[in-house]
Amino acid sequence: MTENMKKRNEQLAKTVIKGLESRNMTGYYAKDKEDALKQALELIPEGSTIAMGGCMSATDIGLIDSLKEGDYNYIDRSKQDARAGLMAAYDADIFLSSANAITDDGILVNIDGNSNRVSCIAQGPRKVIFIVGINKVCPDLDSAMKRARNVAAPANAQRFDIKTPCKTTGKCFDCKSPDTICCQFLITRYSRHTDRIHVILVNDEIGY
Repeated sequence: MTENMKKRNEQLAKTVIKGLESRNMTGYYAKDKEDALKQALELIPEGSTIAMGGCMSATDIGLIDSLKEGDYNYIDRSKQDARAGLMAAYDADIFLSSANAITDDGILVNIDGNSNRVSCIAQGPRKVIFIVGINKVCPDLDSAMKRARNVAAPANAQRFDIKTPCKTTGKCFDCKSPDTICCQFLITRYSRHTDRIHVILVNDEIGY
């Protein structure tokens, strides 16, 4: 990434952070993955119970490894009964997520298949921390929805043993496939709970 692009992204992040603040959410700028990891850990007190909804961005910055190695109660869904893990997440101190897209005025867009991620974003965990690459910033809600459906969803589909049109073609068909991962759409435009939603904007292309 060129120095001019880094500066451009930093200015864009400032715009997004102002938008988040106007929506009672808190934004942070991270110059790189290492800075994002540091900021995330500063938001997570030791001893906290932490859950996650398949956040590739948290893995990309090394946060999951840090939580597993540190003094935290990390709920590892792969080592628990599926329903028990989902229910435990609703009562977690911290929920980690990314966004499929975010507008430059601070609206978050997420798509889910099982609704565990979007439901925890909407209600339940005491604090939600988003790790969002600058590549996910869009100029308006319409373009954010298009990104979520035509970029994030087809990329996510590649991770699973499913049969959806987007996995084959790389774009959304608004399908009703039994395997669809686009069952629920969540648009987070405001938080009524102060200090609940925190968004770390990373000056890097991470996640989908």
